[in-house]
Amino acid sequence: MKFLPKNPVRKFVVGVQSIILSDCGNLMLDADEQITILRKSGAEYDFASKEWGFYATPSTNGRLIEFGFRTAVVRNITSGRKYVLVIEKGFEELFFKYLEAEKMVVELWLDE
Repeated sequence: MKFLPKNPVRKFVVGVQSIILSDCGNLMLDADEQITILRKSGAEYDFASKEWGFYATPSTNGRLIEFGFRTAVVRNITSGRKYVLVIEKGFEELFFKYLEAEKMVVELWLDE
């Protein structure tokens, strides 16, 4: 694994709400390497590299639920673009407010 921090951090605007994202750096994984991303709440998320691509999530109806997350496929109503979003349990109300503000709808829950 190799982390390349961006200095200065690249900031850019996304979404209907003009959210400012900070691109802090790049992480390069070799095949069969994994990173675990942690939240302050203790919830965790694994991302693994394979020779053919990536496991973008742990199992959506198994380990991800155990880690405290739900997974949804959402669609932007305006652009038609689809996204896989991972929602921490207990933050569903914020998630639905975000979807409404960003003109997005849940197409499918992957953990059901």
